[in-house]
Amino acid sequence: MTLMATPRSKPRRVTVFLALAAVAAALLPFGPAQAADPSNVKWAGVRSSVYGIRPFPSPQGWSRAMTTMSGHFPGSTPVGVWIVGPLSGRGVQLEFPRPNDGRNYGSRIKFASSDKHERFLTEFDRRGIQVWLQVEPGFADIPTVIDLVLGRYKRHPSVIGFGIDVEWFHPAGPDENDPVTDALAQEWEARVKRHKDGYQLFLKHFAISSMPPTYRGDILFVDDSQIFPDYASFLAEMKQWADFFFPSPVAYQIGYQSDKPWWSRLAAPIPQTMGRDLAAQTRQDAGIVWVDFTLRDVLPTN
Repeated sequence: MTLMATPRSKPRRVTVFLALAAVAAALLPFGPAQAADPSNVKWAGVRSSVYGIRPFPSPQGWSRAMTTMSGHFPGSTPVGVWIVGPLSGRGVQLEFPRPNDGRNYGSRIKFASSDKHERFLTEFDRRGIQVWLQVEPGFADIPTVIDLVLGRYKRHPSVIGFGIDVEWFHPAGPDENDPVTDALAQEWEARVKRHKDGYQLFLKHFAISSMPPTYRGDILFVDDSQIFPDYASFLAEMKQWADFFFPSPVAYQIGYQSDKPWWSRLAAPIPQTMGRDLAAQTRQDAGIVWVDFTLRDVLPTN
């Protein structure tokens, strides 16, 4: 079943496995979160994009949202999935100026006239916040984009890696993109680690079929699925994602407007309730990331 969302909120295809949903409904809480603090929530924070929130918070506002989110999960690191290259036509719009290297980067890598992210990354450096710098690549050459992004920002201690939204990897239409092969995943990871061995690549999608089938390396696998009929269906699909990639770490990008009819009825604080229920069914290290479309509904940004 294919369901369409608004153009900038990303279309999703969500398959509901009724048997799994029934199990989740029977075993997982729908009310207050579990009392125990989940020890496997390694990262907790928010996603930022040029199209997800208006007005755009200040550096201090983003820091407050990230640290508040992390505070719901003691022992977690406050993080950001920080988009520095949204999709633009058939390529990517990098939100910083073209480097003065004399190279021709072609029409699928565009640059901005000024840098949007330096002041935010400087704030995150001060606050001990960690971020993955993410792009929506289109048909741009990904190794080149990795070099451009990390070459510009790797001096910031807040930067811990690079992310690719695979929904926008060679997109052909709603819910249509090229899958990431094992060879590509290994190539991209090696390119990221060429800049710093401790850097981590993440790959994000809502469909396992778009992810590398067997290569795992040091990759974080991020599920950003949405448009679920209820909480049980959401939990069931997220569990399937975590089980498929076990023991590799996973992250859940949650809080979409399309799912607000059911998540808005959960026990407050809602990010904590959802995160603890996700952690309870996840065997490996996990991240909980609230999306910026509804950020102000659940987290402070002033």
